[in-house]
Amino acid sequence: MTDEPRPTVRGRRLGSELRRLREAAGKSTEDAATALKCSRAKISRIETGAVGIRRLDLGVLMDLYGVTGTRNRDALETLARDSKKRGWWHDYGDTIPSAYVDFLDLEADARYIRNWQPLVLPGLLQTEDYARALLQANPAAVHPERIEQFVKVRMERKAVQAGPDPARLCAIVWEPALRCPVGGGDVHRAQLGHLAEAAQLPNVTLQVVPLGIGASAGACGAFVMYGFSSSPTPGAVFLENLTSSHYLEREAELDGYGLVFEHLRSSALNTAQTLDMITAIAAET
Repeated sequence: MTDEPRPTVRGRRLGSELRRLREAAGKSTEDAATALKCSRAKISRIETGAVGIRRLDLGVLMDLYGVTGTRNRDALETLARDSKKRGWWHDYGDTIPSAYVDFLDLEADARYIRNWQPLVLPGLLQTEDYARALLQANPAAVHPERIEQFVKVRMERKAVQAGPDPARLCAIVWEPALRCPVGGGDVHRAQLGHLAEAAQLPNVTLQVVPLGIGASAGACGAFVMYGFSSSPTPGAVFLENLTSSHYLEREAELDGYGLVFEHLRSSALNTAQTLDMITAIAAET
């Protein structure tokens, strides 16, 4: 027996939303299976993103769950239609680890990206040389022969910030991430210059939490939140460590990270003060 294709992030998001709607409507998997004339196992596989769902079946479930309003129904139909869509990163084959594919899927779909980074600068704001230096510094992260491919991927990710309707990026970094001379003095200065330019883009908000603030909510470690609608309300949180990653979507988890991000934002320098700090540190290097 061949293995099933790995669920996509979009497929898991659709399945998760269908499960949430079913539970909110007070329906069981048996109710859903009866409506679709299928097994309960198939409903479970749809809700985990292991299999897709036909448009007609999706319509039946939306009716069963009481989903009304053109906007709500269209959003689910779009997610279902795109659940198997391949992004540009799939052309890299097995070069990109599966956890990173999840990350890229989320990033490509997001309308809002909120990022907390205490140690390094966000990938979407990195220069090529800075990204290369980071990858070269971690012997366990990427095989040396694949570093250039990963640098290329990281640069291609910046497409989400381009075009007529780019994603809205709100990044908060800790002061040490600004001061660490990744790649040496020349690379560091160029990175700070690039950061100052990016911070003035209309779709980018950059703030720094200064060292002098002391303890902060950011002690939880780095995280990225993604919003997929016209509202910045997070629909997913992505966490990553050396050997694995986690994709969070439960409401309580999202609320917790949202609260932490707001605390970080309130303790950070405003955008003008942040730009002044970047300029001052660049002058020191």
